[in-house]
Amino acid sequence: MLEVGGIGGLILLVLDIWAIVSIIGSGASTGSKVLWVLLVVLLPLIGFIIWLLAGPKSSAAKI
Repeated sequence: MLEVGGIGGLILLVLDIWAIVSIIGSGASTGSKVLWVLLVVLLPLIGFIIWLLAGPKSSAAKI
């Protein structure tokens, strides 16, 4: 398993929190939000990358 520590771990934590806040603020269905949050929480690095490429975006980003 990939272990992330130090400044890299802190950056990953901040990015994951940002992803979770964006997921919760998105217009996706509740079930979809739960699955995305679980993916980001259970697989922090891989989940963040997958969310960044394919996940629901925050409704604030839709102008």
